Amino acid sequence: MRAGLIGLWRWTAWGGIGLSLYAGWLTADDLRDRASSERDISAACDGLVSGAAVMDLQGGMIRAKASDYDEYRIDTRELHSSCTVYKVPGPGKTTSLFTLVVRRSDASEPMNWIGDDSGLEPFYDTDDTEDTDDADGTGKGDVTAVADRRPEAWPVGDGTLGRYGDWYTTVRAECGPGSRATAPELLNVTARADYDDVSAVDRERLARIARTAAEAAADRIGCKTRLAALPGRRPASVPITLRPAKTTGGSCSWFAAHLSQQGQDRLPDRALAIPLRNANPLEGCLLAVGPDQVGRIADELNDDQRDYARSALTHSPWWLRTASYFGPEAHTVGHEVLGGQDAIIEAGTAGHADGAWWASSVCDGKPALHTLSSSYTYDDILGSRRLNTLFRAYVDDITKRRGCTDVTYPDAKDFRSL
Repeated sequence: MRAGLIGLWRWTAWGGIGLSLYAGWLTADDLRDRASSERDISAACDGLVSGAAVMDLQGGMIRAKASDYDEYRIDTRELHSSCTVYKVPGPGKTTSLFTLVVRRSDASEPMNWIGDDSGLEPFYDTDDTEDTDDADGTGKGDVTAVADRRPEAWPVGDGTLGRYGDWYTTVRAECGPGSRATAPELLNVTARADYDDVSAVDRERLARIARTAAEAAADRIGCKTRLAALPGRRPASVPITLRPAKTTGGSCSWFAAHLSQQGQDRLPDRALAIPLRNANPLEGCLLAVGPDQVGRIADELNDDQRDYARSALTHSPWWLRTASYFGPEAHTVGHEVLGGQDAIIEAGTAGHADGAWWASSVCDGKPALHTLSSSYTYDDILGSRRLNTLFRAYVDDITKRRGCTDVTYPDAKDFRSL
């Protein structure tokens, strides 16, 4: 009997459960509950993930449960589906733990959005939190100090495998020759932690879960692909604090050069960049206006526009975001249409929508889409000339750096239609 218990203990340790959580032996009921939870998770996620891997998050646990609702259980036949898992810390108690999201590219629905839709807002406003300080100790009265809602995602490796944030990893699979006729051009699988203070160890686990699930999902839908290996080092924490735009580098270095040539004027004075990777299929740069710069701009505005400036300090911050999409990603970009279905932008075109402008090019023989999004009201503050000049500077820089040709810009009238 003693030998059997020792065997169970060893099996538990090797299985990866965080034994530091438990002062004593795991009971037979604990082991049965753990095994049952793992099966429940696997079933809800359509066999794409290991239940054990999910239950090793947050230091490990004995009990977890998947959502019983069909909309939170994965069906790989659908364009977009997800599974949600909850930790069970005690009888009748659940806490959010994990979500897996599977998305296929399709001509009817975007995977990436641009424009001034509130869902794309990178900052929580001063009314979104009860705390007086943000995670970095910066007073939230400074609304654009940190991108605490939607910081820029960093590339996993060179970016071809995917991207990540502090609480998620998205792995992308391009479906190549030999794929089933019904396979999409692009498959995205996201593994997301639904709890605060995600550790570096858990970021690494999420990356492994996402890659394993993407490989399984691709095989399931007949998507012929070859996923790059995960980097050997643990994913670093993704920065969320904006820096002075004049000295920014990485994906925002073009804007520092633009400020040097054009002067500060009404332009953003803060930036949040990601590392440059020439193979990265999605490269973004976030620009924003700090409170001191808002005050300087407000001095030049008429009475109506000064209301915009007051709002920019609290619930309607001023920001811009440039983003470029290469290869299959260029076919996944869209924008909201008021009162209608979201529209997908056709690669090779140029134009504008509410709070959004785009240009096209060809990079390494593949389509590319270069975009600019503006927060609500800030485009009016900047005016058509500044926006046009800024966007051309961005497109000129990234197309030259990536060796792109056949660049198509929006017409000047697209910037006058503000």
